[in-house]
Amino acid sequence: MFLALNPVAFQLGNLSVKWYGIFMATGVLIATTMAIIEGKKRQIMSDDFIDFLLWAVPIGFIGARTYYVIFEWGYFSQHPDQIIAIWNGGIAIYGGLLAGLVVLLIFCRNRMLPPLLMLDIITPGVLAAQILGRWGNFMNQEAHGAQTSLAFLQSLHLPEFIINQMNINGHYYQPTFLYESFFNFIGLILILALRHRKGLFKRGEVFASYIIWYSTVRFFVEGMRTDSLYIFNVIRVSQALSLVLFIAAIIFVIYRRKQDNVAWYLDGSGLKFPYER
Repeated sequence: MFLALNPVAFQLGNLSVKWYGIFMATGVLIATTMAIIEGKKRQIMSDDFIDFLLWAVPIGFIGARTYYVIFEWGYFSQHPDQIIAIWNGGIAIYGGLLAGLVVLLIFCRNRMLPPLLMLDIITPGVLAAQILGRWGNFMNQEAHGAQTSLAFLQSLHLPEFIINQMNINGHYYQPTFLYESFFNFIGLILILALRHRKGLFKRGEVFASYIIWYSTVRFFVEGMRTDSLYIFNVIRVSQALSLVLFIAAIIFVIYRRKQDNVAWYLDGSGLKFPYER
């Protein structure tokens, strides 16, 4: 019998520090570092990213929890004391992303920063954080798919430690966390390789590419998961939102491509900035 990996990394007195939290914190650090490095090339000060982080992380966390609570209201309406019991699990990445987007738009308006450029800069780091964060689900043995066989997992040529961790209560399950992490890693490599190609992207299209890629991956992976949130117990919330975001991003790209191909344009901040691509 295989022993599952311990989701607790170490103890600090009575405080249990879990691998999930470590992966999330590391993801935030990586995303911030990537944004600062890219921001220097675009004349955006590092302090702007750090200040944004101080607002976006806590509000994004609240958004992720609120999203989860809303779509599990049948339970939380009967157990209101559990709404803030985040230590028992229950956050949704889409809620965090939407809350973070609102924070960014307000932040850019107050700082007189071009929001589309900021989105282009930070989204590769956000995707990197999501890739890493899924390994927190792996450590917790959650966000998995349907029951499967040992033979199937071995046919994927997975490392033994992943196969062992997918043995939950004596049954093997689809490692959907790995599918999402792997395909998002491919998307990240493509975005990083192509985003500086001259003339390839208009401003905001790196962000749009991220939305198109992530929503596509999430749509299919979500269909395999066994812990999805539902609308009226019929529609998977994340699949519906992925479809909406995919269509919105395609419309955005088409709109941008129909704009006049000029070297300068007036951004929502009221300042003129070069396309730089």
